[in-house]
This record gives sequence, structure tokens and C-alpha cells, in this order.
Amino acid sequence: MAADFRSVSLVRLIAVLAGVCVAGTMAVTRVAADQQDDQKADQKVAQKPGDDKRPSLALKATPPLGFSPLRVHASVDVRGGPDDAVDFYCPAIEWDWGDGTKSENSQDCDPYEEGTSTIRRRFSADHTFQQGGAYRVTFRLKQKARVVSSASTNVQVRPGVRDDFGR
Repeated sequence: MAADFRSVSLVRLIAVLAGVCVAGTMAVTRVAADQQDDQKADQKVAQKPGDDKRPSLALKATPPLGFSPLRVHASVDVRGGPDDAVDFYCPAIEWDWGDGTKSENSQDCDPYEEGTSTIRRRFSADHTFQQGGAYRVTFRLKQKARVVSSASTNVQVRPGVRDDFGR
């Protein structure tokens, strides 16, 4: 118990020295717990033969908290479902960074063939947040104008040197 108390005190001390409020340290603690949950979920994802459930998306932004300008790496894993899910084959992808910018791209693919075509299981992109703020990052898989699936996560950017640390 004493070791737990010291680690919490150390986190609070580091937070105070970095100019981050205690609520911010709680967010970091929660993010660490979420990352552990993601790792456990990754271990359970092993796809079984005949699995016909619809795939789902898991979006992760690294780091989820920092000072501006903050460069974030976002990655999406397509979990579960069959490898030839027609709605997930050769989609257009859209990243909405929550700061007024969007990134979109699509690919030219061979025609879909059931049982032969395979879906892409990982997507990633980098983005730099120039100003402090709370941002909602959203990833969308699209077939034409229809959104097939989407996932979102939050990124917290504290004012940095360019913002005069929010003063």
C-alpha cells in the first residue's frame, strides 16, 4: 500500500512541476488503464474459422496528452469479422482531426471476390496539433458516401511554447 501511495504522490509532483493540474494526471492514469484494456482485447481477437461477425474498429492516438505543437500518431485496428467482409474491402478512409482539418484517401483495388479478397486490418496517420485544446479525432471507413464504420478518441493538447504556455 505504501508503494502505491508513493507512486501517486510522484505522479502528482511531476504533474505540478510540469504545470499540469491533478485532473490531467487522472486523465493520464485513465489512458494507461485504457491501453492495458486494449492489450487484453488484442489478445482475445484471435479470429475463429467461420467467424461471420462484422469487424469493429479500435482507434488509438499516441500520445493522447501533451504540449503544443503536439505530433500525434493515430492507428486503427480492424478487429474480428471475416477477412473478406465486403463492406470493409477497399474502403475510402477519412481522418477528422477535430481541429478543422480532415485527411481523406482511397485506393484502386481489384474487383471484390468473395472468399478471395482480403480486407486491410491496419490504418495509420500522423497529425500535428498547433494549438492547445481538447480534440476529438474520428476515423471513418466509407463505401462511396456511406460510412461503413467509425471510431473516435480524444486528444488533449496543453498550450506550449508557441502559445506562451496559455498566459
